[in-house]
Amino acid sequence: MIDVLANLFIAVLGLGGGLAVGSGLVALLIVFDLIPRLAQLTNAFRLSIWFETAMISGALYWTFADFMDWNLSLFPPLFLSGAGLFDGIFVGMLAAALTEVMNVLPILAKRLQLSRYIVGLVMAMVLGKTLGSLFDWLVFQW
Repeated sequence: MIDVLANLFIAVLGLGGGLAVGSGLVALLIVFDLIPRLAQLTNAFRLSIWFETAMISGALYWTFADFMDWNLSLFPPLFLSGAGLFDGIFVGMLAAALTEVMNVLPILAKRLQLSRYIVGLVMAMVLGKTLGSLFDWLVFQW
């Protein structure tokens, strides 16, 4: 009985974690308007369904590949070059979207009457991110 409850708890916990991560990814894509922005930059609004389908297909494929321990037996340098290229494109697009969103910070600071503290706010965000990353890499991972 305890084994059944433990397995049920793990299943519910995994489902909840998957829903949280998936919701976060969808929220990130919606907030950054990544797909509509990509369609705008490429002048391919009529093909935006392909961008959406590619995102969903990629997420499903790599989910199954992770769960079922699929291995690709491609020529490693060729595969790694292609995977690195696509990863770089995705990270670059995400960074560009983040740069556009960062324009919100001065507007928010002005509305909250924090304009004179904008340098401190940005520095706090940068230092917090840097120190958190260093803690994760140097302390938590060991």
